[in-house]
Formats: sequence, structure tokens, C-alpha cells
Amino acid sequence: MIKPKQAVKVGVDLLMTVLLLLLMAFMLTEQEIHEWLGAGSLIVFIVHHVLNRKWIGNLGRGTYTPFRIFQTILTALVFLSMLGSMVSGIMMSRYVFAFLSIRGGMAFARMLHMLCAYWGFIFLSAHLGLHWGMMMGLLRKAAGLKAANPTRTVILRVLACGIAVYGGYAFWKHHIADYLFLRSMFVFFDYEQPPMQFLTEYLAMMGLWMFFAYYTSKLLQKRTISAKRKKEGSQ
Repeated sequence: MIKPKQAVKVGVDLLMTVLLLLLMAFMLTEQEIHEWLGAGSLIVFIVHHVLNRKWIGNLGRGTYTPFRIFQTILTALVFLSMLGSMVSGIMMSRYVFAFLSIRGGMAFARMLHMLCAYWGFIFLSAHLGLHWGMMMGLLRKAAGLKAANPTRTVILRVLACGIAVYGGYAFWKHHIADYLFLRSMFVFFDYEQPPMQFLTEYLAMMGLWMFFAYYTSKLLQKRTISAKRKKEGSQ
């Protein structure tokens, strides 16, 4: 039986994923819709932190294993990039936050928004990858699958590798590195590309960074367990 709190956390993560994809497709939406999606993302982001307040409260306690260091740094980067996106988005707002009447600093706000949006896309995708094992476990419970199936595991891993490879191709195709390192101040968008293809390619890019974070975390956890066993064996 899935615990309600776990189900809510997974639901919030999935909603963040959907909103992130829609926000990256800003060329397909009107400015006003993009701003409302951004405001919704801000609310979901706050809810996410409220649900994980216990984890945040324990940051100063316990031992920092390699996995915990990786998780904490990634979470901090997500927070900073989201904060930068939201502050710059509010500064540039022409609809949702227009009542604030902010003037000046538009050039800086545009640069910050692009930088935080694309780095945030990577960091948040990787952050979701850290929770992938839990999400798959909950989905397995919901589907009534009691035990791991070797054949199913192999199929899912091959599928994950295929998505990661396609995500790497999409990353190159969309020149994402140019936006990450400010080699270009303008985002190129191919209006002849079907919207579903655009969303599929960005979903594949999310899969690439989820894949990277998930298997990096598994490797770090295995090393921690191995080091612990060696230490216990030498005592």
C-alpha cells in the first residue's frame, strides 16, 4: 500500500517535471501563459520544500557520505537556479507581476533568466533522477508487481540507455551548451519542428540527466557500503 505522503511527493515531482517541460517550450506558448506556468512552478517549488522540510532540517546533522554530499550540492544548485529564474522572471514580467512596476535591469534579467533556466533544467532533471528508484518502486506497488523481474529490469535499462543517447543527441542538436555558457544570448527555435518532436527531445534530455544522476548516486552508495564493510572487517 502506497503511503499518502509518498504519493503526494511523487505527484509533486511529476508536476514539477510537466511544468519544467512546458516552461522550456516557451516559444510554443504566449508570454502570459509562460508567466502563469512560471508562477505555478514557484508554488509547486515551495510545496516541494515544505514536504521535504525534515530533510532540510537535518542538513547540519549526521555524517556526510559521498552520496549525501552529491545530493546536497545538487539540491543547493537546484535552489539557486530556481531562485534566479524566479527573480529574473518577476523582473521581466509583463502580466502576472506587472503590478510591481519594476523598471531597469532588463538586459541583466534576460541574461540571468536564460542562464538559470537552462542550468536549472539540468539540475532539476538530475534531482528527479535521485528519486527515480523511489518513483519506480511506488509505480511497481501501484501496478501490483511484487518482485523485481530480471527480464523487465534488462528491458528498462536498455530503454533508459536509449533515451540517454537520444537525449545526448538532442542536447547537441539544440545547442544547449551555447546557452549554458552564454556563447549565445538568443535562443534559436525551429518553428518548422512539430511541437511533439520538440517536447519529446526535451523529455529525452531530461532523461539523460536523470540517467546520469541515478547511476552516479548508485555508484556513490555502493562505494560507501563497500568502504563501511572494509572498515568493519579491519576492526
